Formats: sequence, structure tokens, C-alpha cells
Amino acid sequence: MHFQEFSVGQVLNGGPITVDAATIVAFASAYDPQPFHTDLAFAQQSRWKGLIASGWHTCAMAMRLMCDGPLKDSESMGSPGLSYLKWPAPVRPGDTLRLEAHVLEKGPSQSGRVGVLRWRWVLINQANETVLDLEATSLFDLSRQRESDREGQ
Repeated sequence: MHFQEFSVGQVLNGGPITVDAATIVAFASAYDPQPFHTDLAFAQQSRWKGLIASGWHTCAMAMRLMCDGPLKDSESMGSPGLSYLKWPAPVRPGDTLRLEAHVLEKGPSQSGRVGVLRWRWVLINQANETVLDLEATSLFDLSRQRESDREGQ
């Protein structure tokens, strides 16, 4: 999507994506090697009563859905950060996740060269439980947008 296509109040959807144990273990082994993410026997005896995905893996899956959806072919140029990040419920093998992105604010930067989008990303599993809730600010290169507008004329 292009920056001009976003509007306050808009809800964008992404997914689904289904998670398997091998992917959970592989991600965690590389980036978050805590045993409740990597060791099935340990995880079964933990407070989680089974393997769960790293919260960072959950974030990465949400990012994948955003890149395949709203951010695809956009003028995205990154993010200065998050206002908050929560993992209200764990992601488990076999979960199927979908993304809802709620546009909260949209406008140009003070210079007018960068579009600023504040939005809430909510990742929801097949039982309608929220597994990720975050608020992000994303930046978009408005000069790229103007160039593509001129080329289309």
C-alpha cells in the first residue's frame, strides 16, 4: 500500500500463518534459546505446560504478515520504535494466526518529506485470543511517493 491509501480508523488484515514446533524451536535456537522454547520435555514440565514460541518470534511473524500485506510495495523506510509491546497469551505449535492493523494517526513530518503512521498491530490465534498487541510508528518516504505520482502522469 502507498502512504496515501492509509486512513485513520482503517483496519487492515493479514494472514493467516500457521506455526509448527520445528519453526518455534529453530527460531528460538538461533535467537532466544530458553528451554521452554527449545526443549519439548522441559517445556512440558514448565509453567507453560508445553512448547511456546518466543515473543520475538511472534513479533517476527507479525512483521512477515505486514510485509506481505500493508507494507508490500509501500514507501516504508522503517520505524523509530514502539509505544508498547505485549504478549497476552503464548503462541503454541499448531496455532493459526491472523493480523489486524488499526490505523490510529497519519500525517506528514514537520519537514513534509516523511509520512508518519501510528498504528496498533494485534495478532490473534484461532481461538480468538490476542497473542501480540503493540503500537508502532512507521515512517514512509513521501519523496518516493511523489516520484511515482509523476511517473504515472
